[in-house]
Amino acid sequence: MGGAQTPYAHEGDDLPTLAPLMKAVTPGVVNIASRGFIPIERNPLFKDPAIRRFLDDPRLRRYLNLPDRPSGREARSVGSGVIVDADEGHVLTNHHLIEHAEEIDVILSDGRSVSAELLGFDDATDLAVLKIESSRLTAVDWGDSSRLEVGDFVIAVGNPFGLGQTVTMGIVSAIGRFGLGMEGYEDFIQTDASINPGNSGGALVDLRGKLVGINTATFGPGGVSIGIGLAIPSNMARKIMQQIVEYGSVRRGELGVVVHDVTPEIARRHGLGSQQGAIVAELSPGGAAEQAGLLPGDIILALNGETLRDARHLRLSIALIRVGEEASLRVFRAGSTRDLSITIQALGSED
Repeated sequence: MGGAQTPYAHEGDDLPTLAPLMKAVTPGVVNIASRGFIPIERNPLFKDPAIRRFLDDPRLRRYLNLPDRPSGREARSVGSGVIVDADEGHVLTNHHLIEHAEEIDVILSDGRSVSAELLGFDDATDLAVLKIESSRLTAVDWGDSSRLEVGDFVIAVGNPFGLGQTVTMGIVSAIGRFGLGMEGYEDFIQTDASINPGNSGGALVDLRGKLVGINTATFGPGGVSIGIGLAIPSNMARKIMQQIVEYGSVRRGELGVVVHDVTPEIARRHGLGSQQGAIVAELSPGGAAEQAGLLPGDIILALNGETLRDARHLRLSIALIRVGEEASLRVFRAGSTRDLSITIQALGSED
């Protein structure tokens, strides 16, 4: 190296360090403090979501001779968030941190505290988007989570309890982690970088300082990290955020098709060299898949140029495409491949 300075070194020193990288990233990681109220109604009917929507109207509560506000308890939550758009003041965090929030404060890395507006949330991925009005904001640049591989170094950055940033380092232990029963759409990055209480909603960055995940949970007794931390991939988080900013919610789509994984037996029968993809078992009459020309027995190999691992991968990918958008499918049928164009329909649509 001829004595050249290492990429992560103090000026005039050749000792490796992540300090310069963290100086660039940590201003974009903030503390989230929320205060709210969790209602507790004694009548079991009040647990029904439809009834609860009506009971949010104070005039109806007075008509039914109910208290203006249901009995309950105060809810406080402290966690982290990531500024992803400095110009618009958009902050990504976990939905569970602000689920019952009536007031949300964002504490910036320089100690400033600003009120936040909730733009929207997505229960199924545990993501929420906040908006803050402030000058001199620093955003964390987006990275491409699809490029992550097991063994890559990653850094978890949080701002717990308003005490300032905490930084832990580890590797990617697994990708595409699912079946944990935590969220509706699971496609977690698993890392051994410690994600302790208060760091949920913070940033998972690569060695370029790019955002590759939003920290969401840890496995361990009492919430203490034992080397199993989970993060929502940045590519998923970015698409969710874009829909929330535009619509205020996530409009999930579907193909109108029932698919199963490609088993070794199916792969052999069709002469495929791998088990990747999803085989079509059933079509919804009049659905998007039928209109696009898909047939039972077709094997969907790729969506928008991305090779599909299995049926779950297809479901996750479709759920992140906006309703009404066109998508391209690479399909294997009768010994050859063909490309089909399909218009994504709304989830549960019967049109």
